[in-house]
Amino acid sequence: MSSPLLQPRPVWSIRLILIGLVAITASLPMAWISLAKVLLFVSSGVYLIAGHYNKRADTAFDRLWTAPVVLAILIAFSLSLLWTDASLETGLLAFVKHGKLLEILLLVSLIRTVHEARIGMTAFAIGQIFLLLSSWLLVMGIPLPWVTAHGMGSEYVVFSSYLDQSIIFATTAAIFWHLRSDHLWRRWLGGLLAAAALINVLLLLEARTGYAVALTILSLSVMWAMPKRLRFAALISTPILVLFALYLGSPQVHDRLSKIIHESQTYATQDEIDDARGLGENSSELRLNAWRRSVQAIEENPWLGHGVGSWTMAVERLEGLSGAMILGPVKIRNPHQEYLLWGVELGAGGTLLLLLLILCLVRDARQFDPPIARATLSVVAAMAVACLFNSALYDGLIGDFFCVTLGLLMALGLRTSSSRSDKAAPAPELVQLKVVT
Repeated sequence: MSSPLLQPRPVWSIRLILIGLVAITASLPMAWISLAKVLLFVSSGVYLIAGHYNKRADTAFDRLWTAPVVLAILIAFSLSLLWTDASLETGLLAFVKHGKLLEILLLVSLIRTVHEARIGMTAFAIGQIFLLLSSWLLVMGIPLPWVTAHGMGSEYVVFSSYLDQSIIFATTAAIFWHLRSDHLWRRWLGGLLAAAALINVLLLLEARTGYAVALTILSLSVMWAMPKRLRFAALISTPILVLFALYLGSPQVHDRLSKIIHESQTYATQDEIDDARGLGENSSELRLNAWRRSVQAIEENPWLGHGVGSWTMAVERLEGLSGAMILGPVKIRNPHQEYLLWGVELGAGGTLLLLLLILCLVRDARQFDPPIARATLSVVAAMAVACLFNSALYDGLIGDFFCVTLGLLMALGLRTSSSRSDKAAPAPELVQLKVVT
């Protein structure tokens, strides 16, 4: 009869496979992300219940300020179902979309060791390398059978949209760069992949939000590479210099930035949107009008908001007869701005909750080893910037990408620091001996 130590551990194996699946599907189409998310929620629930029954305590969450804030956010959105202007079906669907924040905590709870955290990050890197190589193969004119992206601006896009892919590549570039010294991949490989991702965003794709995220990532990386006395100057000057160089050297960047200025000036000079034309052909005007109506909706109910899933109804009412035509016949839309979306649904307190979440993520990341801390802070900064121009957490795919990425990085940071603390702690026998002597 074999020893129990030599017998397989199926629960551990299934859990590790699930971690790898969730990590790698963050780079795949939405159908794969949805499947992995369902498995994550179900399996994590079973695992946490079993851990509580077996009194298997995990003290890692005691160090995270993010955990209680995420739970408070979900409670706030669930309570707003009591007064939402939306139908119950629409409100529940919106709540599920906000509920993806729980993925961060579930991944931290599933990943119990440094080894498991590194396996998760390696699976994530494999998925991102596949996505990046696929995009560059499209650049070289090589057709790929797994490409599902179609439509305007999707020439080099693999699965989603040029907006999602540009934000993903810019964010992943920071992870490849900062973790290249954390024994996950070679330094030269991390540098090469980071450069390939940023070039793809800045010179091939057309997403202006992607440009903003890429400039943020570059600025932080340059700042951390500088002596402390020069960091503030580097943080301010880097985006200005890079943007100026791109504006002069890249016709695509020049055209996209000029379009922003022209569209914004056009919107500012007209009293009302031309109802016959709508906003479908002008993304800058669409955002500006959605932001203006969102601020008006927050002013209507600044304390409790209009409830989860209510943004479309609130804006259609403010737009009047033209609202349905401008927004389109879709049940759930958003203002392309996460901070305003939370403000409309939960009032001013909703926007403050989102800012508090970002601050807690920053605080928790600062506890980690420098490479992991910088990678995590870069992802948080990318998310915060993306939320200025899109509903980056609420939207499918890009929101799941951010939650999965943050969950993996926070698990890596927590387990690495916990492992180091355990090794540094003296043995109980030595402590007793020291007290006796």
